[in-house]
Amino acid sequence: MLFDEFAHAGDEHLDPTYVAAYDRKAGTDPTEDVTLLRALGLGPQSTLVDLGAGTGTFAVAVAPFCGRVFAVDVSSAMLSALRSKVERLRLANVTSIRGGFLTYEHPPGAVDFVYSRNALHHLPDFWKAIAIERVAAMLRPGGVLRLRDLVFSFPPRDATRVIEAWLASAAASADEGWTRDELETHIREEHSTFSWVLEQMLERSGFEITDARHADSKTFSAYTAVKREGRPRSARRGSR
Repeated sequence: MLFDEFAHAGDEHLDPTYVAAYDRKAGTDPTEDVTLLRALGLGPQSTLVDLGAGTGTFAVAVAPFCGRVFAVDVSSAMLSALRSKVERLRLANVTSIRGGFLTYEHPPGAVDFVYSRNALHHLPDFWKAIAIERVAAMLRPGGVLRLRDLVFSFPPRDATRVIEAWLASAAASADEGWTRDELETHIREEHSTFSWVLEQMLERSGFEITDARHADSKTFSAYTAVKREGRPRSARRGSR
């Protein structure tokens, strides 16, 4: 693979000291997404892959409601924290795997749900498209992708205004959340894309977007997408 996901995970995500405080800093609540996926059919026979599982906040929350959870992350430090939670909660149906969007392998069509939160932005757009194709391949027809990430839902002409407002909303200290310096680092070094670019990637990879929500800040988005029957739209239309 020409792109090394393990080298582009963000130094902080590989640092055990940073990871130890990650859950408090991130402050994510998996309840809404677990409830949504259950409403979409997730149950005791379901297989779910969590790509970019981090410290396992979502994986351990969803595990009691489905058959198998494969929690995938490129960071050994994150996976160590995840495994500690799994062992403490005695969750026999969670398997942790070191890997990423471009390296994790799963039998084609064998997955019912794929979940990913704040991980896809580590890939440049070319590799995002490859990653989404790989996600589609592992899902069965009718399978569901739930994707949350830092996504820009504004036209490029509004970039200066929207980004400055986002930076101005940053936490005053790292103990309280993401600081201005951290957000600037994200913009400078990571690969958040525009919503209209990401949506094309999803549709051309064979997904139907059934729900798209964009934060008021225009810097975060959440998608529910279902794998269509048959060939991806790009193949039906042809390419030039």
